[in-house]
Amino acid sequence: MNLKDKIRIVEGFPKEGISFKDITTLIGDGEAFKESIDLIVNHLKDKNVDVILGPEARGFIFGVPVAYALGVGFVPVRKKGKLPAETVSVDYALEYGVDVLEIHKDSIKKGQRVAIVDDLLATGGTIEAVAKLVEQVGGEVVSLDFAIELTDLHGRDKLTGYEVMSLVQYDI
Repeated sequence: MNLKDKIRIVEGFPKEGISFKDITTLIGDGEAFKESIDLIVNHLKDKNVDVILGPEARGFIFGVPVAYALGVGFVPVRKKGKLPAETVSVDYALEYGVDVLEIHKDSIKKGQRVAIVDDLLATGGTIEAVAKLVEQVGGEVVSLDFAIELTDLHGRDKLTGYEVMSLVQYDI
């Protein structure tokens, strides 16, 4: 199956000049969604992953079923103030400012092998921050897995030293 055929392209969203890659059509197609999860699971199955970590909200969509299939736990990455227990945080740059991501301080144990799963690799800034969170609490990032990669934004360049895998690539 060509997963690219299952992703809707919306021109001019969220603003003119943007070609938005809409995963709702992929995840709405049971066969395509299952294949995308199976492909990520297959990529991770021999990496001795202890936990899957996914940034809100679309990282939850892909990360939770991957964690389930591998029989490992899932750690949500949230924006500041959304998690109830003690957290660790990292600041990261946005196009027009700075934001903060958090995980529970006790969600990853020292030495655990972590795969980060998300829907999209664009500039790499968010995932770079998420990887820093994992390392801040003593985890080891073993893989960064994405449904979609926008290759012209060179997100991989920020992620040197990490294994990066994407199911579908677009030149924007």
